[in-house]
Amino acid sequence: MQFLIYILVYPLLWLISILPFSLLYLLSDAFYLLIYYIIRYRKKVVHNNLILVFPDKTKKEIRTIEKRFYRHLCDMFLEMVKTMSISKNEMKKRFHIVNTAELKRLESLNKSVIMMFGHYASWEWAIELQNHINYKGYGVYKKLANAYFDKLVRNIRSKFNTTLISTKDTISTVNENENKGVKSVIGFLSDQSPRLSNDVYWGEFMGVKVPCFTGAERLAKKLDLTIAYLKVKKINRGYYEAEVITLTENPKTHKDYELTDLFLREVEKQIYEAPEYYFWTHKRWKHRKKIPS
Repeated sequence: MQFLIYILVYPLLWLISILPFSLLYLLSDAFYLLIYYIIRYRKKVVHNNLILVFPDKTKKEIRTIEKRFYRHLCDMFLEMVKTMSISKNEMKKRFHIVNTAELKRLESLNKSVIMMFGHYASWEWAIELQNHINYKGYGVYKKLANAYFDKLVRNIRSKFNTTLISTKDTISTVNENENKGVKSVIGFLSDQSPRLSNDVYWGEFMGVKVPCFTGAERLAKKLDLTIAYLKVKKINRGYYEAEVITLTENPKTHKDYELTDLFLREVEKQIYEAPEYYFWTHKRWKHRKKIPS
């Protein structure tokens, strides 16, 4: 059944990917009307998330953010599909890294780099980063249930020679590289909700206490890796700018969870500036009432 679904959907995705951007965004407009007004995809989740973190905003303001978010969501989904056929030059034009010199400086330290991301603006097109580094690029991701679509996603995100590694293989892969002297840039999307456990870290995100992923910080401290944040901004439809912000070159000098909190503050600043570009369909705050006593 998985293969049947794949062979039915893949040709459609490919046809979408070869559309010129002008037609791609016309299609995105149509998807927006379908998803927002008819399917109403996760509208309750989005609405409740926005009310929770923006208690002072009016109903009109919340509704405006909702609509802008769904338009962006449709754009981003089709941009991910477009990655199947996009050229290297086109990607470079549309995802501009404003301070590539900082990447070179970090590489000059001869230490691997953990590059932390938020689910903000376009994390899919951050694969453009590989075209500006000499280190090997890795992206940590969660495997999809459908093995065929999982392979498709890995192929899309590996387009410019970035290698995807599953969450369970991350530690072993990075350890092996470090033992061999292979330096790398490892991308972590760390702003979503982890599974609850007895030793989970409860931090503050958008004014609410929530469990937080701390794997990037723990790995950096264990292996003495640099930690940076990739701040991605949406400039216009189909155009993004990214800035590399170094959080620390010496993670072992920081208190436990301090670097996780620094990362979350960076994501928060972007959300407060333009909330419509955050990934509101995820149940990020679902465990907020389960704070341990």
